[in-house]
Amino acid sequence: MNKLEVGDKVLCTVDRIVGTAVFVKLDGRNIEGEIVMSEIAPGRIRNIRDYVVPKKKIVCKILRISSSGNIELSLRRVTPKERKEVMEQNSQEKSYVSILKSILGENLEKAIKEILEEQDLVSFLEEAKTNSAKLEKIIGKENTKKVLDILNTQKKKKTIVKKEIHLTTIKPNGITIIKKILEIFKGVEVKYISAGRYSISIESEDVKIADKKLKEMIDSAEKESKKLGIEFAIK
Repeated sequence: MNKLEVGDKVLCTVDRIVGTAVFVKLDGRNIEGEIVMSEIAPGRIRNIRDYVVPKKKIVCKILRISSSGNIELSLRRVTPKERKEVMEQNSQEKSYVSILKSILGENLEKAIKEILEEQDLVSFLEEAKTNSAKLEKIIGKENTKKVLDILNTQKKKKTIVKKEIHLTTIKPNGITIIKKILEIFKGVEVKYISAGRYSISIESEDVKIADKKLKEMIDSAEKESKKLGIEFAIK
């Protein structure tokens, strides 16, 4: 299963409320996380139960992971768009579990456990569409063909993942340098917004894969900017 990182958006189920702290279970993982009052919602909160109640599904952002494994989360820092993306991902995962169950029956649990040791279910099956070797190893060639026949007949909605970056410099050859940095975003749509502001977006059927690809490009652009003396920021 993919390792959790700071900044990840995760689907959670509210477990209990203790004083001003909310404890949740991260869906699909045997892990507990905590949300402090200030990370529930912006502004003053009169009644915490207006926002969270036990058994409610919520999408949170990981703020910190301690060396002992304690996870601190935020509910208020998740945008409506991010929440929608995570909920859609969860819906897709349920659909994929249903497909696997129809083919594998009682062997479903064992197969899913092996898949999750590699990566999340949606990404694993999406990659299996172009390279089925890993899936065949887990469920066999015949079952893999049945699963892929169903997956390939499904029409999946594409999602656009978008970020905004700021690049500024007072160097006389600044425009040339900035163009060089923007070349890092090959295969990604880059649009000029205003002085020093650019939007970068990528369309994909798999939000996690798109988000990961964009993050890797942004990390590379930030490193290159520092090397070339360009101020870099991401919104």
